[in-house]
Amino acid sequence: MTIARHDHENADRVIAAIAARFNERVSEISAAIRAYIEGDIADLRRDQHTGDLLGASVEANVATILHALRYDLSVADIQAAPAVVDYARRLAQQGVPANALARAYRLGQRRLTELVFAELHTMAIPATDRIGVVERITPMLFEYIDHITEQVLVIYNDEREQWLEGQNNIRAVRAREVLGGRMTIDVDAATEAIRYPLRWHHLALVLWYRESEIDSDVIPGLQRFVRDLADFLGAASSPLVVAADRGSVWAWLPYRSAQTGLGAGIRKFVSARRDAPDIAIGTLAEGIEGFRYSHRSAQRAYSVALAHELSTPSVVAAEDPGLTTAALLGGIIDEARYWVGEVLGDLAGDNDNDKRLRDTLRVFLRTGSSYKAAANELNLHFNSVKYRVGRAIARRGRAIDTDRLDVELALLVCHWYGRPVLRPDPKQ
Repeated sequence: MTIARHDHENADRVIAAIAARFNERVSEISAAIRAYIEGDIADLRRDQHTGDLLGASVEANVATILHALRYDLSVADIQAAPAVVDYARRLAQQGVPANALARAYRLGQRRLTELVFAELHTMAIPATDRIGVVERITPMLFEYIDHITEQVLVIYNDEREQWLEGQNNIRAVRAREVLGGRMTIDVDAATEAIRYPLRWHHLALVLWYRESEIDSDVIPGLQRFVRDLADFLGAASSPLVVAADRGSVWAWLPYRSAQTGLGAGIRKFVSARRDAPDIAIGTLAEGIEGFRYSHRSAQRAYSVALAHELSTPSVVAAEDPGLTTAALLGGIIDEARYWVGEVLGDLAGDNDNDKRLRDTLRVFLRTGSSYKAAANELNLHFNSVKYRVGRAIARRGRAIDTDRLDVELALLVCHWYGRPVLRPDPKQ
């Protein structure tokens, strides 16, 4: 069926109207598409910063295509937005497969198409106009995604090539293969390739500088810092250091046997260094599985540190009380915030008073509901602890007899994540 010029004009008017409506909700629509993509592609569910870059990339793409739809612009001359470029480069630096990036665009196209069609069904227009809109908008969305995907894959491949050239190529790639665990690893061959004793005990670290502190010397500087730290802690061999992105590295310190006091040693070393980065410490573990596990635990500590925006330099460890539990519960910040609010009620407020009450209640519950033990730990008077616990329960709005475990876990999440999981203070 050939659509007449009049029908084309009607379809274009409807498409422009849909684009205008969507433009008013661009952040909401972009968040829905981001969630759809992350829910389907495990490789994209990484640290918070990478997730934020995905969100910015999706929103930039959505805003661009809506502009093209609204004003009937050709997509042939559209260049990828800076946020789109930054995300493609980030994935290249992290070694995320290129097909995951391409699939993200296909999924984004599908979800946006679904949202457009759902909006179309709410509009009181003739059936012929609906058909015209579908026939006009479908190829436009495809052409945009095809055009932008081609650009970002070129950007990805260029960045990936440069990134690999800038690293200790074979060592870094093989270390990532060991971490991936997707293939059978010859431990001795891998040990030789990465020049690191995989059969020993390992303490994994993530070290990074904040965005404002990043320059061309960051990675070499972090490598030097790790070597100095390894010497200070008496590592049994040279550490393994792999660049994670332009401002952070992954590191492993090797030991022939189990050690104690390494976390305290790292904190002591950091306190004496003015050039210290932020550090997340994993759990000491043995063998190739321990190599992977220690890294995963360091990554969990890293995700908490990023979310909480701790002061610089900060050191967090997977073995800090409650951190790992909080990291597992807080993996999806929006969900964690909602759950914390449900459990703690008004006690989840983002203000100094509620923070004091939460901290007191958390210590009180952790010490077996002992006012005396909590008072000793908090360096408060017995009656002060009792008063604050009472006020905390009152702020929550209900007793903690039936859901004490939920309360303790929610308090842990608040303690480690802070503002991102709290209710905004209406006074601010």
